[in-house]
Amino acid sequence: MEKINPIQGVKIDKSNIIQLEKGKIPPQAIDLEEAVLGAMMIDKKGVDEIIDILHPDAFYKDAHKYIYEAVVQLFETSEPIDLLTVSAQLKKNKRLESVGGDFYLIQLTKKVSSSAHIEFHARIILQKYIQRSLIKISSEIIEDAYDEGTDVFDLLDNAEAKLYEVTQGNIKKSSETAQSLVIQAKKKIEEISNKEGLSGIPSGFDKLDKLTSGWQPSDLIIVAARPGMGKTALTLSMARNMAVNSNIPVAFFSLEMSSVQLITRLISSETGLSSEKLRTGKLEKHEWEQLNVKVKSLESAPLFIDDTPSLSIFDLRAKARRLASQHGIRMIIIDYLQLMTAGGSQKGGNREQEISTISRNLKALAKELNVPVIALSQLSRAVETRGGSKRPLLSDLRESGAIEQDADIVSFIYRPEYYKIEEWDDEERSPTQGQGEFIVAKHRNGGLENIRLKFIGHLGKFDNLDDFDSPFEFQSKMNDGDENPFSTKDLPSADEAFGSSMNNDFDDNDVPF
Repeated sequence: MEKINPIQGVKIDKSNIIQLEKGKIPPQAIDLEEAVLGAMMIDKKGVDEIIDILHPDAFYKDAHKYIYEAVVQLFETSEPIDLLTVSAQLKKNKRLESVGGDFYLIQLTKKVSSSAHIEFHARIILQKYIQRSLIKISSEIIEDAYDEGTDVFDLLDNAEAKLYEVTQGNIKKSSETAQSLVIQAKKKIEEISNKEGLSGIPSGFDKLDKLTSGWQPSDLIIVAARPGMGKTALTLSMARNMAVNSNIPVAFFSLEMSSVQLITRLISSETGLSSEKLRTGKLEKHEWEQLNVKVKSLESAPLFIDDTPSLSIFDLRAKARRLASQHGIRMIIIDYLQLMTAGGSQKGGNREQEISTISRNLKALAKELNVPVIALSQLSRAVETRGGSKRPLLSDLRESGAIEQDADIVSFIYRPEYYKIEEWDDEERSPTQGQGEFIVAKHRNGGLENIRLKFIGHLGKFDNLDDFDSPFEFQSKMNDGDENPFSTKDLPSADEAFGSSMNNDFDDNDVPF
């Protein structure tokens, strides 16, 4: 439609004016903001429906933002929410005049008659806010991209991090008050007290889970050992316990072994078939049936394996964000830290600085996704040259003290049997054969302990150390006249025994990773 401009006497295309205006005005829904605020002041049910959907920054108009803040404050203190209480809260916040006074609040309540459809309206407001956020992020990315001094990998990482925040509806907030944090902490404590079992992710090792109450969200856990101690075997056992037994989504980043090798270990352990038979495919008919039946639990397990070699911390964070968004992963395992690269602007620095950057970013990733991150690490050769006990120390962490600083838990794997040490250095002097020790050397939120585990070398598997695993306990049972613990009458069948085993891809002469 065209019209005559009375001042200049020229024709103006009205559709062009609308398009220009639309291009200049950020996405908004002022009328819906008014309807939502009005409904909240006349119906308490409306508050309950949207209080966890919207936050003050989602409102485009500042006056509406201040009004919603007042409503949230009343809600948090369990005060009634209506026209009078909101007005009083705004007056207390010294915001009443800036929103237009009581007259504006009254006008808001006149625009609606009930809280019907309030949730639908709130989600539209949130969509408009997300659109504005994307516009803001895009503008910042464009500005940074024109800066020649900006590292392109840092730019990509920052861009993806900001977009991930929007995707999760987790836009960064300003600092929180002690009051709100105390309320959150009390709520979490109540949830834990009412919850049976562990507060974190179970590892499947009873004594370890008792010490840590499970791996806690946002924690960075370092598992360090010399080559041949069984780092991969231990963490793969944990991953299997979490994914198969507890149905917890796990991401396993393997920089050393291929994904096919790792899954072959798991198939071997689930089916009880040797890795040699699986590699050659020479299976008997009943073994094919065993394979098809027993592999089903592994097929349905939420385990995601990535074997990208020389993975950079930038690529890891990008992959982890996608897995968290698409599959809701609750645990990340990295095998192992020294094979990673810093990438980006860190290229060319010395190795110690690079490892420091990697460990710092792993901790940041754990906090960002709110999941525990387990990173394997090598130890220095100082362990080998040390006289007497070869038990690892914190000072043995290879290449960087930043690993110890950034980690919430630092643990070691120690198997005296590997060093031809036949007895533990304790009062009982019990045999070390078939045993390993999980040493918790640093625990930011708990105690320290040396936890002994069963190590089955030919299976490359760690398991709980049962009561009957110690030869001394066997002998004690025999001396007390108890029933022969070696009796085979209650032992499971071969299929049952191997059906729950882990990582059964080792020959007798193989060395576990």
